[in-house]
Amino acid sequence: MPDTPVRETPKELMSYRKYWAHRFGTAPFLPMSREEMDLLGWDSCDIILVTGDAYIDHPSFGMAVIGRTLEAQGFRVGIIAQPDWQGPDPFKVLGKPNLFFGITAGNMDSLVNRYTADRRIRSNDSYTPNDEGGKRPDRAVIVYSQRVREAYKKVPIVIGGIEASLRRIAHFDYWSDKVRRSVLVDSKADILLYGNAERALIEVAHRIAKGDDPKTMFDVRGCALMRDASMMADWQEIDMTSIDDTAPRDKHENEKIVVRIPSFETVRDDQEVYAQASRVLHVESNPNNARPIVQAHGERDVWITPPPLPLSTKEMDWVFGQPYARSPHPVYGDARIPAWEMIKFSVNIMRGCFGGCSFCSITEHEGRIVQNRSHESILQEIEDMRDKMPDFKGQVSDLGGPTANMYRLACKDDDIQASCRRLSCVYPSICKNLNTNHDSLTELYRKARDLRGVKKISIQSGLRYDLAVKSPSYVKELVTHHVGGYLKIAPEHTEDAPLSKMMKPGIGSYDKFKQMFDMAAKKAGKELYLIPYFIAAHPGCSDEDMMHLALWLKRNGYRADQVQAFTPTPMSLSTAMYYSERNPMKPVRREGGERVYTAKGLKQRRLHKAFLRYHDAENWPLLREALKNMGRADLIGNGKKHLVPSWQPKGTGNKGGEGVRTGRKHKTQKFMTTHSGKGRRNSPLRSKG
Repeated sequence: MPDTPVRETPKELMSYRKYWAHRFGTAPFLPMSREEMDLLGWDSCDIILVTGDAYIDHPSFGMAVIGRTLEAQGFRVGIIAQPDWQGPDPFKVLGKPNLFFGITAGNMDSLVNRYTADRRIRSNDSYTPNDEGGKRPDRAVIVYSQRVREAYKKVPIVIGGIEASLRRIAHFDYWSDKVRRSVLVDSKADILLYGNAERALIEVAHRIAKGDDPKTMFDVRGCALMRDASMMADWQEIDMTSIDDTAPRDKHENEKIVVRIPSFETVRDDQEVYAQASRVLHVESNPNNARPIVQAHGERDVWITPPPLPLSTKEMDWVFGQPYARSPHPVYGDARIPAWEMIKFSVNIMRGCFGGCSFCSITEHEGRIVQNRSHESILQEIEDMRDKMPDFKGQVSDLGGPTANMYRLACKDDDIQASCRRLSCVYPSICKNLNTNHDSLTELYRKARDLRGVKKISIQSGLRYDLAVKSPSYVKELVTHHVGGYLKIAPEHTEDAPLSKMMKPGIGSYDKFKQMFDMAAKKAGKELYLIPYFIAAHPGCSDEDMMHLALWLKRNGYRADQVQAFTPTPMSLSTAMYYSERNPMKPVRREGGERVYTAKGLKQRRLHKAFLRYHDAENWPLLREALKNMGRADLIGNGKKHLVPSWQPKGTGNKGGEGVRTGRKHKTQKFMTTHSGKGRRNSPLRSKG
């Protein structure tokens, strides 16, 4: 049990004394075989990382960042990428590590990667050579941990990454349709690190090297550990297991305060209490004021320390300044890896997101405080790309991150930020204490354009348009120089009911931005288009809401090529709404709490997607039936004001809606971001004009 609270003043990443093995120098690629280890002069690895992705030595891929960060601390790091999980032998390929195994499912949650929102199996995987599916197991963190234990029983296991991070407490698992235990319990790992874990991982690695047991590191921020429920020592426990309690916000003289949330067994059996536990977890998410959280699993507790303190700009520059090869490991030869092809000429300029969209996992994983790199670091990476990548033709595909335009935006007052418990800085309106000045980002764009050899810089990360309208000069700069044919933007819906559950601004903000965008494009003499994205079947969204969205799309001449239904990913507020049908953004009560209507049945979820593809003849029978049941048969006809025609083309309308479906497998692969485990959606709406 912890004798002291977590450290409040972070130790700088670069300040650790390097491990003795630093004398071996830097590897061109972290080794994936004994032959590579021999060439490096290694007799063993200090740390072995196991990942569900192909190994791409680029700072957009989590294992490369973790591996290079540990290497910079002096450790010899090997990588086992996408091992065959049917037995333990593939996990022995590099031998026994001296310190520990680090295990992750990869840049994506393994179940989001493998299944569609309708639980259909995908036939491909963008993080695998030649886009081949089936190269990682479902719930990869658990499976990999089990195989490592079979291979080496006593070697410590550290789990992390998006899959472990979002399953650190008892969570609703959409794919099995039940509440599952913390992944720490099921994996039997020694310690779980959540979020962007460089700070925690470096400390844990050095302490293991000194002989410390990782199971005892309760003073490390950003981790989850197991402990006996009877060992509370002298900590003061705030009991939040009752549904009618709220987390006390007053200060206590005792610094050793821990918040107890409802147990796994309770949230498994009581949906309302599940919503309460989700609410408490999100309220306790500001690293400046969060308290440790404990949740009982049987006779033992999962102890979750407060979130990691954000990296400084200097530390961010150090992490991204490591000697990445910026390419896939040579073992893959000429194999095509789609995720790599998409980001190979992009540069990540920031982390974190204060938007707090309830369906997104970025905030739960990276935090609400934006962490920024310096101009110098970003420009140096562009120059390295230009000088070291033979196929670079002067086109930078993106300067962004979780969003395109939160770079250097933050609370104006450190004291206010330290005490704030808002779930979003921009909902229901932009906080008056938030700095929305985009000048530093605009200056960065200009500097990057002026670099020798740079011909074009595109901005592909999703734009937060409600912030952009606060800086007209930024919109002008963006449209004039960094938008080609179209710019993606995510209003997500048009109706207030679902938007309020998403924590997204009203459609009026979109209209205001579109007006600014069109005006800037006209002044620049460019023909440009906004590409809006929408989510179907989100909690709080009714059939009528989807109908009104479809009418809006038709009025504005939009036709969706592909559409995305809401996927309940672990730990998000939207998932809590989906499972509990309660609103955890407000106090949860047995009586008087807000109930949330949710489309759960496959037929209704397909109907919501069909409304987004109102123009597809395959959907017309489904839509006609729904419109009649809704009392809106007036929208069936052959005029401009009708949503669907009364006639049916021969040979269509027999596939059950949503266009062509062939068997169980689903070909469309959504590219996934490093940050959220959700799709970097390639499903634009295209205008008929």
